[in-house]
Amino acid sequence: MELNSVKETDVLIVGAGPSGLALACDLARRGVRALVVEQAPSLFPGSRGKGIQPRTREVLDDLGVGDAVREHGGPAPIGMTWSGGERRGEYDMFRRAAPTEAEPYGEPWLLPQWRTQEILLARLRELGGDVLFSAALTDFVQDADGVTAELTTGPVRASHLVAADGGRSTVRRALGITMDGETVDPAPVLVADVRVARSALDRLNWHIFTGEAGYTTLCPLPGTADFQLVAQFKEGAPNLTPEGVRALVAARTHLSADAVTEVRWASDFRPRAALAERFREGRVLLTGDAAHIHSPAGGQGLNTSVQDAYNLGWKLGQVLLHGAPAALLETYEQERRPVAADMLGLSTRIHRGEQERGTATQQLGLGYRGGPLASGGAGVLEAGDRAPDGPAGEAGRLFDVFRGPHFTLLAVGTDAALPPSGGALLRVFRTAANKAYGKGVFLVRPDGYIGWAGEDLRGLAEYAGPLGLDLKSA
Repeated sequence: MELNSVKETDVLIVGAGPSGLALACDLARRGVRALVVEQAPSLFPGSRGKGIQPRTREVLDDLGVGDAVREHGGPAPIGMTWSGGERRGEYDMFRRAAPTEAEPYGEPWLLPQWRTQEILLARLRELGGDVLFSAALTDFVQDADGVTAELTTGPVRASHLVAADGGRSTVRRALGITMDGETVDPAPVLVADVRVARSALDRLNWHIFTGEAGYTTLCPLPGTADFQLVAQFKEGAPNLTPEGVRALVAARTHLSADAVTEVRWASDFRPRAALAERFREGRVLLTGDAAHIHSPAGGQGLNTSVQDAYNLGWKLGQVLLHGAPAALLETYEQERRPVAADMLGLSTRIHRGEQERGTATQQLGLGYRGGPLASGGAGVLEAGDRAPDGPAGEAGRLFDVFRGPHFTLLAVGTDAALPPSGGALLRVFRTAANKAYGKGVFLVRPDGYIGWAGEDLRGLAEYAGPLGLDLKSA
């Protein structure tokens, strides 16, 4: 192999799903070279992961796609139960909360997965990146300095490889990393995107049909003319052909087969919960479904995956560009694996009817208290907590202050001395007392969590050094 035949990049991301694209966007805005490769010829075409939780909306807003998510999505409609061809009453599957100053998004937002990926890809291209399609990973080896990967399009050399290649991850299997888990429900489930004649079914509700064969739902997908069809099979296996999908709708609902005017995509799966035994092997890291597989109940899979990327992106940036030790990457698994385990348990309990879709599904309460990067506390918050939103005077909102790849040193209701802003890496901001914070000084990480907190700056420089953030002059 000739040296000049090898394509070089900082991070090779295998898989152009939500986690891979989100990670690529985060790295691109930091100036980290990232190559995303996808074995398919195009983005995933289906709606499967359609629920965007409030915390993930905050993440997507920080990545610069909040307006597009708002424009193309919509709130989850109220459920409508049906029996015998008649409406039996409304049933709301979600806890809905009004937005607050600290939590600007209060309810789940529906956005087909294919649209989420289109939005992220468009953002990646704005940032100068792209996806190399029809490029499958066939082999890779790693050494002390990086990873050499063999693709069907040619070899690539990278400092790190990130597996974002789904539940059947080629990378994870090559590493010999096992997935511990269980079958949540032995009954297979069909998921399809269908068009339904306007005269046959309204788009005002999430339609729910029950019967001996298993549950069936038709959910209107905002920003499209489609419904997402979900059907459980207590016996037999789904027929994924257009004729089979139409026959299923006719058998389980009051609609005729002809009412389904188009079947745009169909797939099937068996609900499963599984967690990788580790998220890192040397210079290779696992993210998204490659690291954890969820039941779709509760809408946690895609959201947990995007937040994996959000946690990993800034750490890779600090190691590759700002002198942080490689040990910082160890905190990715230390922080994210326990969260993934908790979300797997939540999804499973919701699927089995043991827990409702309450505040836990919003993921606003998730954090890293007691974790390897959490130090101190001040006001009403502890290090590891999500940094709340709130008014920020002429700067707009605190989320406007945080938005971007930088750290934020935030002084709330205190006249403690602060250092100057540290260029593009650190923004220093002072604001009035805020009940969501109390009073104190908070170092907000690039992923919106409080890393360090105190009444003054004592101990901050020592904390920040291992993150590649030089505050010794503070």
